[in-house]
Amino acid sequence: MFDWLFTFEGWLSLATLTLLEIVLGIDNLVFLTVAAQKLPRQQRARAQRIGLLGALVLRIAMLAALVWLTKLTRPVVELAGFAFSWRDIILILGGLFLLYKGTLEIHHDLEGGPEEGGSRRAAASFAGVIALIMVIDFVFALDSIITAVGMTDLLAVMILANAIAIGLMMLAAKPIGGFIARHPTVKMLALAFILLIGVALVADGFQQHIPRQYIYFAIAFSMGVEALNLVARSKREKRGSGGT
Repeated sequence: MFDWLFTFEGWLSLATLTLLEIVLGIDNLVFLTVAAQKLPRQQRARAQRIGLLGALVLRIAMLAALVWLTKLTRPVVELAGFAFSWRDIILILGGLFLLYKGTLEIHHDLEGGPEEGGSRRAAASFAGVIALIMVIDFVFALDSIITAVGMTDLLAVMILANAIAIGLMMLAAKPIGGFIARHPTVKMLALAFILLIGVALVADGFQQHIPRQYIYFAIAFSMGVEALNLVARSKREKRGSGGT
């Protein structure tokens, strides 16, 4: 169960998945903040922490269920010469969901859209707000949950990545959110990875496995290029402000 601790690929999958979980979880913070606004100021942070811990339990249960389903490899239906098991069906549906969600988010970021959250009803009680935070995080985390299944088959890595991401959401929500807001290309890059993982899941569902090392390399290479872009942009801004 813990053999991955002694492999480079295990640590690489944990690092990349944790990074994706953090970036994809930024949007959740907006809705969690809105949900807590009906409570007195001194209760809001506590409600968010308890709600996120409850959401982590829901995420772990969902991950365990999905991992169990992906082990059901006996064919249950045949179509166009392909024999599909429950595992294949789950992978294809999950991949299509990621392709839809990634495309929708990219379109929203590029084209803009109506603001959400203004008309959402918030619970007035402390327990109600916690329940609402749990539900909101779980619904908005479906893409990251399916992404975890697509990135690795190690349940321990998936759970640890989600735990780290939620822990950082509780401890560093403001600075992380500010960084993503200042550098929207980072979020766009994460959404591109979502599309890549969605394609890999659909391919797996049709018994055309794409080695995950290729995906890790593509993500690492893209992140490296983006890091260089951020450094270069920061230097240009410093030179520009120094010259004025």
